[in-house]
Amino acid sequence: MIETFIRRPSWMVCAAALCVCFPASPRAEDAGVAVTPADVFSAVLVAAAAILVVARRAEVPPRALLAFGPVLAALGLATLCSQDIGTSLAGYVRVAQVFVLVPVAVAAVVRDRADALLVAGAVVVAGLLEAVYGIWQSLSGNGASIGGENVRAVGTFGAGDVMALSVVTGFGIVITLAFLLAGPRRWRPAAVAVMAVLGVALALALSRGSWIAIAAAAGLVLLAYDRRVAVRTAVAGAALAVVAVGGLGVGSEALSARAQSMTRIAESPDQSVIDRYSLWTAAAGIWSDHPITGVGVKNFPAYRDSYAPIELSSAGETEDPIHGYKRQPLLSPHSQYLLVLSEQGVVGLAGLAALFGTLLYGLWVRRDPRDPLWLASAGFMAGLLINFVYADMSGPSSVLVAILLGLVAARVLPRAPGDAR
Repeated sequence: MIETFIRRPSWMVCAAALCVCFPASPRAEDAGVAVTPADVFSAVLVAAAAILVVARRAEVPPRALLAFGPVLAALGLATLCSQDIGTSLAGYVRVAQVFVLVPVAVAAVVRDRADALLVAGAVVVAGLLEAVYGIWQSLSGNGASIGGENVRAVGTFGAGDVMALSVVTGFGIVITLAFLLAGPRRWRPAAVAVMAVLGVALALALSRGSWIAIAAAAGLVLLAYDRRVAVRTAVAGAALAVVAVGGLGVGSEALSARAQSMTRIAESPDQSVIDRYSLWTAAAGIWSDHPITGVGVKNFPAYRDSYAPIELSSAGETEDPIHGYKRQPLLSPHSQYLLVLSEQGVVGLAGLAALFGTLLYGLWVRRDPRDPLWLASAGFMAGLLINFVYADMSGPSSVLVAILLGLVAARVLPRAPGDAR
């Protein structure tokens, strides 16, 4: 068993990806402890990767320092300059876990193409598990409440983290699409079936932001592979969407209302959109007064009300059959970029830009639209960068994003001169 682990430690990454489906227990949430099984297993993964690196059984790509070093340095500076260092120390650990430690550990243990395929497959399996459960929730009325009906698919994450299912299934769609286009022909029937299940679940998640991000990511994957295929798929997808919303009747009222609301965001936004605009205003105001290093990680809630307009709700309302009705405080601006600016200033945003810029440059240099792993990596980065405009990292799904960042790093950061994996 130990020999198998040393030979193929990427199995630990697969296990961490699957652990995302197990959120924190209700008791832990009520106690204010947000540690999930995925967090625990990711810590084990980091420790195991460190041991393998010391034992020279794994190797961190040399250029990983260029990608992840600026994030850690900026985070450390923002923490030292924090308005409340005690609060920021916990945030330092969390941000370092998601943006540095877990991705670097994944990059170290994903050593070849077989490892990358295993990890990508585990992400798709996690998405499929959540999708099946989420579809059942919507059909049976056991989902999160929206418009007075419990029809919103939220998977195992519950109404307290309504974005998580859409994140997990959405990136599962991007990976599956890449292999449907560029993978072996014998995989295509299975890929089509998986895409269908994931697509239905994403639709029933009723997350407008995820729809936009995943649609853009899928469009990029299609365009990179073949423009003609992209056009034909766009036409077929539009027709399928009309039929699904108008003809099948499965959550059609909620789905239709949610889709139509996207065209009225500027004219008559609903309360969730108003709250988001108000949070963005607050984050921009905080950054304006603390432009260099921000107010410190995890300190946005303490400054929010001093900068937010009066239209902001005091808390968000969630409800589902398992957790019941809850009012949840709005602890972030729901934009990763504005969250970094308000809490870490331009220093933090520069560190994040260095990370993304290094990975995107690596993707450009090693571009190969006929490689499904490259397509999946490019699609993931596109979806993540767009999603971060109106969403931020939170909950169990953040570990999955960290794993995918590490997978991209493993594919585009060479381990040695001339490495052309």
